[in-house]
Amino acid sequence: MNKLFLIIKREYLTRVTRPSFIIATLVTPLAFVAFFVVASLIFSYESDDSKKIAVIDDSGILKGALKDEKGLYFKFEQKPLAQLRKNFKNSGYDAILVLPKIDDLFSKDYQVFYYTTGQSTLETEDHIEDRVSDALRDYKIDALKLERKQLEALNTSVDVEPEPIEEGGKDATKLTSAIGAGIGFIMGFIMYMAVFIYGTMVMRSVMEEKTNRIVEVMVSSVKPFQMMLGKIIGVGAVGLTQVLIWAILIPLLITIAQVTMGFNPEQQMPMGPGAPAINPDDTQALVMAAMNEVGNIRWSLILPLFIVYFLGGYFLYSSMFAAVGSAIGDDMGEAQTLTIPIVIPVVLAIYIMIKAVETPTSSLSVFASIFPLFSPIVMPAILASNPPAWQVITSVLVLIGTSVFFVWLSGRIYRVGILLYGKKGTFKEFAKWIFYKE
Repeated sequence: MNKLFLIIKREYLTRVTRPSFIIATLVTPLAFVAFFVVASLIFSYESDDSKKIAVIDDSGILKGALKDEKGLYFKFEQKPLAQLRKNFKNSGYDAILVLPKIDDLFSKDYQVFYYTTGQSTLETEDHIEDRVSDALRDYKIDALKLERKQLEALNTSVDVEPEPIEEGGKDATKLTSAIGAGIGFIMGFIMYMAVFIYGTMVMRSVMEEKTNRIVEVMVSSVKPFQMMLGKIIGVGAVGLTQVLIWAILIPLLITIAQVTMGFNPEQQMPMGPGAPAINPDDTQALVMAAMNEVGNIRWSLILPLFIVYFLGGYFLYSSMFAAVGSAIGDDMGEAQTLTIPIVIPVVLAIYIMIKAVETPTSSLSVFASIFPLFSPIVMPAILASNPPAWQVITSVLVLIGTSVFFVWLSGRIYRVGILLYGKKGTFKEFAKWIFYKE
């Protein structure tokens, strides 16, 4: 145990004191906040381009009125289209909008024509389509002599409000599923990134030491299995340190950016031309309800389980990455070939996770939450949905048992591959190495 601790300590201190680690740990939150600021500026940006548009409305659909906004200025013309097109260069207009007469009020298709010298923008097209669509609806209502109040009564908003079967049972709200899905997706994505980033880091570390022949010196005093286990734990500790620093710095820097630069997330949301205004009181009530739902989630159970799945998934996959790293030298092309069977379950798990967040009780979700190659990513994603106790217990036991087995199996490969030079490792060779005697 003392030698194992020394390996862990060496692996941890060697990495956290590297300038590259310090720079990456500090620059990543800054880059994230810079992205947040730039994205906010982009969403809040309004084009300074202005266009003066002539409108020909023979049917009177727009009733001589079209609101000027977003740099678009409309003027209704009585001149024929041919004359406007002929004198277009000297007219002062940038485009001509033509609304043809309506032959059939019951037709669901209506096409307007937009004449311009250059390419029209999507924003301009969307704005015109939305305004004409609204005006066309009002025109048809008047032409067909329909009652507006009766038509408005057809537009009914339906909300599904969950209620417990048993009297006095826990009352969930319509936000419960949404909050649970959001938290689950974040947890699953963190697991996905951890497996890829830190598992690959373990493989690169093993490859580096094998290439530099440092391992030949170390193996004279410690067993290969202790080396592999110490490296996995040491790199895992480095990863946890980095994630912890990011978890503190990113929210802090985002808050500072919001305060100093005056960003309001609600104002930065991209809104369509016809998007309804949001009532601040409704928004505040929704935020309070969401915060209440977050507080009602069983964090005392979810967080410990998340750590269990994090460690189980990390040990399972990083041990396989370590085995691959021990079997090759500095040939990254060969490494990519051997890591394909490791990467495929991880990629499949992230796709299953997305579906499991939507339907956490489906057969696919239940299977993936227990299957050990998927469960480290899928199960954390559905923990907020309160899966049954038998499912959680079975999943944890299977994951722990599989992780121990894979660490042992990878150790058998590592002990042979780490000292083998000049011979490429293959899956057939791996099978032989597993049964080699000490």
